[in-house]
Amino acid sequence: MLLQRFIEHLTYERRSSPHTVLAYQRDLGQLAAYIKEKTGKEGAEHADDRTVRSWMMHLLERGDSARTVNRKLSAVRAFFRFARTVGSADSDPTALIEPPKTPKRLPEFIEEGRMAAVFTGDEAALTFKGLTDRTVLELLYGTGMRLAELLGLRPGDVDTASRTLRVLGKRNKERIIPLSDHLAHVLITYLNARKVALGGESVALPLLVSETGEPVARRSVQRTVERYLSRATTQRKRSPHVLRHTFATHLLNNGADLNAVKELLGHANLAATQVYTHNTVEKLRNAHRKAHPRGGE
Repeated sequence: MLLQRFIEHLTYERRSSPHTVLAYQRDLGQLAAYIKEKTGKEGAEHADDRTVRSWMMHLLERGDSARTVNRKLSAVRAFFRFARTVGSADSDPTALIEPPKTPKRLPEFIEEGRMAAVFTGDEAALTFKGLTDRTVLELLYGTGMRLAELLGLRPGDVDTASRTLRVLGKRNKERIIPLSDHLAHVLITYLNARKVALGGESVALPLLVSETGEPVARRSVQRTVERYLSRATTQRKRSPHVLRHTFATHLLNNGADLNAVKELLGHANLAATQVYTHNTVEKLRNAHRKAHPRGGE
């Protein structure tokens, strides 16, 4: 089955993240179900341009956002690129399809003055779990890494002597992130506590573990971040990715070079990083509006 071959291609050849693989599988499964309902044919490979357009309209009419429909269209494009490569399709039905326009959305972040409240409290001094939670927050805000990258860290990735952290990003692209003295101290403290809790180095396990030696779960990190960020903000989005946005925005607001931020975030191109400059420009605009005699006119 072509869809299964495509999923295996994403998993083993492209080394896409499990989240991406599941999303593509779900999106293409929805298209296949739509095709079967309308034509009786089995498989997403039977889509033509008219069917794809009709499916997109169906998604929008049922309430899916333009951003969601664009993501699903990207999955279909990738599927047909693969289908043409392996000789299972002669053309791409999405080639002439324009994606629905999406409103520009600035990355949400926590203001610098509010971030101090995230690290208040003494949970880290009470239990190993508290120390683990604090280390999660310090790593996400101190490095800007993605959640998947955080969960993939191993003890051997931490080099406290050189104050660096090795991170394996998307498509197994490795990058080295410098550690501040503060974050290096946090990691040294955590590694020592981890060794005591587990009765040894346990280098085969992920860096972040529970008292029983189980790897910290994705959902557990999300709940931890949600709880800590609720101390600082009432904004709706309080996720690990908000801390990534916060990391980048705070660096740029304080004069960091855009290319340096790009490398720290592990972006493939500068355009992905430039979105954060909008927040910086908006900050300058507000300062001008408040301070200039004619700024409010």
